Amino acid sequence: MRTPTEAIRAYFEAFNAHDAEALLATLHPQVRHDINEGPTEVGLEKFRAFKAHMDTCYREQITELVIFEQGNRGAAEFLCSGTYLQTDGSLPEAKGQTYAIPAAAFFEVEDGLITRVTSYYSLKGWLAAIAT
Repeated sequence: MRTPTEAIRAYFEAFNAHDAEALLATLHPQVRHDINEGPTEVGLEKFRAFKAHMDTCYREQITELVIFEQGNRGAAEFLCSGTYLQTDGSLPEAKGQTYAIPAAAFFEVEDGLITRVTSYYSLKGWLAAIAT
């Protein structure tokens, strides 16, 4: 059974490998996903749809990853670098802009699986990064 740190590390390793199935395998079937400046969604299929949408619009890598653990909770601070591939809803037009923004995520882990993912980054900072 994975510790919170091990589960979080596996999540980000799968993220960086662009391996959606490996990433989903780190999650509990009833994972709660608090989307940055968006709704809370529950369940693996909702997360799968979110991930597929994100992979269509963005190509991202996580670097400078630092993980903190306390009990069954963990936090990660990192740099998210990416390319904006396809216009995402009402956001500005995608033209292949690149960006690198600091971000953080908070996790809860039960029985080695992530039961909550809460992500935070500055949308204002991302908008400024893709405007140049």
